[in-house]
Amino acid sequence: MESESEGVGKQGFGELIDAFGKAWEAGDGEAVTALFLETAIFQPDPFEKGLKGHPAIKSYWVDLPKEQAEVRFRRGEIFSVGPWFSTEFRCTFRRRRTGEWVDIRGSLFCETEEGKFSEMRMYWHRAVGGRDG
Repeated sequence: MESESEGVGKQGFGELIDAFGKAWEAGDGEAVTALFLETAIFQPDPFEKGLKGHPAIKSYWVDLPKEQAEVRFRRGEIFSVGPWFSTEFRCTFRRRRTGEWVDIRGSLFCETEEGKFSEMRMYWHRAVGGRDG
């Protein structure tokens, strides 16, 4: 029997990750958190312990608008199997304190349940300096 998440498919996963990107661009930590299940795990860095649950996830995202301006998020093609999907992403922003441009490129690996993230792992590389779009 197919679960709701397994039936979402690439379009639904695309809508979910696009909503994540728009919330990041808007600096809306509440909106980012709302895309996760209450008990979800968010791993923002592969070398640190994951954050579990809404309070921890919200605390990560709520301060970003103080640090990031002119945020632009783009994602690549969705690759999915059942309730899991992955995609490449690129996020550029300007640091508020220094005015430096930051270009982050990486991959997202996500598991979903009930149309939300139950787990998200980010693997990325950050370059500081010029911006080429």
